[in-house]
Amino acid sequence: MPLVTPLSPDHDAETRELAAFFNETLGFCPNSVLTMQHRPLISKAFINLNKAVMDNQGKVTSSLKRMIAWVSSNATGCRYCQAHAIRAAERYGADQEKLDNIWEYKTHSAFTEAERVALDFSLAASIIPNAVNDEIKTALYKHWNEGEIVEMLGVISLFGYLNRWNDSMGTMLEDDAIESGNQYLGKTGWEVGKHK
Repeated sequence: MPLVTPLSPDHDAETRELAAFFNETLGFCPNSVLTMQHRPLISKAFINLNKAVMDNQGKVTSSLKRMIAWVSSNATGCRYCQAHAIRAAERYGADQEKLDNIWEYKTHSAFTEAERVALDFSLAASIIPNAVNDEIKTALYKHWNEGEIVEMLGVISLFGYLNRWNDSMGTMLEDDAIESGNQYLGKTGWEVGKHK
């Protein structure tokens, strides 16, 4: 049972219009946004931030951004965001082999060195205490420019907010997100947990 009940998608017209963005990303408006609508300034600001963070200006692809989000969400333990991130990675064209082996990104041959560095950055930036250090900085600069690093940290930071929001709210997972979570993450122990 969620901490706060999501409102109808029609509750706030401006939020509904902005939330059309999620139809491409996930195929539905997430319950997290429907909960944020209790204060429409929050839901609208969140959607606009999400759109800005997920806008691609360099070599960081939409699918890699969603895999960065998954690593961040996995580090914090948010099952809601893990399911959403893996679903969005799939919808944005992540290779099947990467989706099936996201847990083994550090060693699996489906991932490039540049992707591994980006995902290591996500992990280091998501844990407490923060583990971003000179070694990670050096590795990042071998593959990515400063604007791309800003894009990646934007994703990590956005999901820091979402991980706390959804785990604290106990946001109910949508059926399509559950399906993606079961398909790609279930083999290694992912479950809906409190998000039912």
